[in-house]
Amino acid sequence: MTLTLANKITILRILAVPAFILAVLYYEPQYEYLRSVALGIFFLAAVSDFIDGYIARRYDQKTQIGSILDPLADKLLLMSAFICLFVKKEYFGEVQLPFWLLVVVISRDLILLIGAVIMHLINASMKIEPSFAGKAATVLQAVAVVGIFIQWPYSPVLWWVIVILAIGTTIDYIKRNLQPAPK
Repeated sequence: MTLTLANKITILRILAVPAFILAVLYYEPQYEYLRSVALGIFFLAAVSDFIDGYIARRYDQKTQIGSILDPLADKLLLMSAFICLFVKKEYFGEVQLPFWLLVVVISRDLILLIGAVIMHLINASMKIEPSFAGKAATVLQAVAVVGIFIQWPYSPVLWWVIVILAIGTTIDYIKRNLQPAPK
């Protein structure tokens, strides 16, 4: 199997996750630079998602492995960010990730993952296609992470939009993707 440029960028995004986690977990006020390091890693990883997607579409580099690795990379980065920011919330200032938002974001991803595994185990044919709303949810979750890093005062408004999108996209995903394809 030959990896395309888009796949290699996705793999780099996955490899960035442990560095991001370490920067956040070791961050304390006396190591303020780690806040900037973590934000930089997160930002570059998030931007690489757009770059690898563009390359895959523009240069016809869509692959089966890419269709698995890309959403995996997104989930690893965002779930790691949400968990780490919750664990270290006392160091980030007044705008802190609430537990209920962490639960909603992780629950959505777990529901989708469990549904996909069940469909695979029963040998149901399914075609997973990301929706515009699902992509918007991913972007808004990334913006929410950045909002906590920079202490954006309107972050709580964004959190409610993320919850609405999480519920809506979960229902839509189940309706569209987790039903067996007609034979």
